[in-house]
Amino acid sequence: MKKITALCAAGLALSFALPASAQFAKAEDAIKYRKSALFVMAQNFGRVAGMANGKIAFDAKVAADSAATAEFVSKLPWAGFGPGTDKGGETRAKAEIWSDKAKFDDYAGKMQAEMTKLAAAAKTGNLDDIKTAVNSTGGACKSCHDDFRAK
Repeated sequence: MKKITALCAAGLALSFALPASAQFAKAEDAIKYRKSALFVMAQNFGRVAGMANGKIAFDAKVAADSAATAEFVSKLPWAGFGPGTDKGGETRAKAEIWSDKAKFDDYAGKMQAEMTKLAAAAKTGNLDDIKTAVNSTGGACKSCHDDFRAK
């Protein structure tokens, strides 16, 4: 019984170790995946940003929930930028994503760190803290869009 459990655990660990690009049957699937994840993240971040900018009535619970969702989803789209996903599908991803992958990955990491700060600020329910975090997070998003997203 212990051997079976160990083999199952090893198999599960191995499945997580496979390259992220292996999870997509086609490049188009990866593009759809990353676009969907980015859309969900943007919708949730936009809701919090709307509250911070006074365009949406502030609701501390909705802000906290939306920020937490945006933070979680901010970790997802990067697997969809694998080899071969620079062409095909309707994408605004610039070629620089693949030619300057280190910079792209750095920007992605910075955005995720800012999303974490936003989620923490939103948990406090303090609108001033949320505004500060929204500005920092928005700046991180803008930096990446300026360098790596076609208009």
